[in-house]
Amino acid sequence: MNTTVDYYFTPQSPWTYLGHERFAQIARAAGATVRVLPIDLGGKVFPISGGLPLAQRAPQRQAYRLLELQRYSDYLHAPLNLKPKYFPVSGDDASRLIIAVDMHDGSEAAMKIGGAIFSAVWVRERHIADEKVLAELLAECGMPAERLEQSFSQAVQERYEANTQQAIDAGVFGAPSYVVDGELFWGQDRLDFVERKLMAGA
Repeated sequence: MNTTVDYYFTPQSPWTYLGHERFAQIARAAGATVRVLPIDLGGKVFPISGGLPLAQRAPQRQAYRLLELQRYSDYLHAPLNLKPKYFPVSGDDASRLIIAVDMHDGSEAAMKIGGAIFSAVWVRERHIADEKVLAELLAECGMPAERLEQSFSQAVQERYEANTQQAIDAGVFGAPSYVVDGELFWGQDRLDFVERKLMAGA
C-alpha cells in the first residue's frame, strides 16, 4: 500500500532543516509519497494557533531553543549556525519557489530544492529572501532558471494559500509537521513515530 505524507514546513525553520534529510530517507524506505507543502506559518497559522514569532517569545524559551538546536546539531552530526547572518528572514519567496518546482518537476525535485534552501540559511549563511540567491540555488540543483519567474505566478500563490489553509484544517501549529492518514506529528524529534506509522502501513 502506498502511503502519503503531508509535509508542512517553512523554509527558514531550523527544525525543518535538521529533519529534512532523515525524513526523506524514511519516506523512501517506506515507499511513501510525499506531498511537499510550504506554508505561511508566521503570517497565518501562528495568529490562530497561539504561536509567537521568535523575537516575541520569553527569554527562557529563546535560550532553551538555542540549547536544543545545538544538542540536535551535535546528535545528528548536522552542521548548523545557531545565529546565522540572514535570520530572521521571510520565507515567502522561497516557499513559492519550492511550490513552483513541485508543480513543474514533481515532489522529488521540490524536496531537493527545499533541502538546498534549508542548508542555505542554516549552514551556508545565504539570504533566501534575495532573488539572486534563489536563482543561484536553482542553478546549483540543476533546475531550470524559469522556475524563479514562475514562482511569482497566481497559480503558485493560490497553491501557497491552499497549503496554508490545509495545514490549519489539519491542526498544524508548528514546523515541520507531518500528517499520515490524518494523524499529526509535530517536529523532527517525532520522526521515529512517523517511521513506525509508515512502516506499519507499508
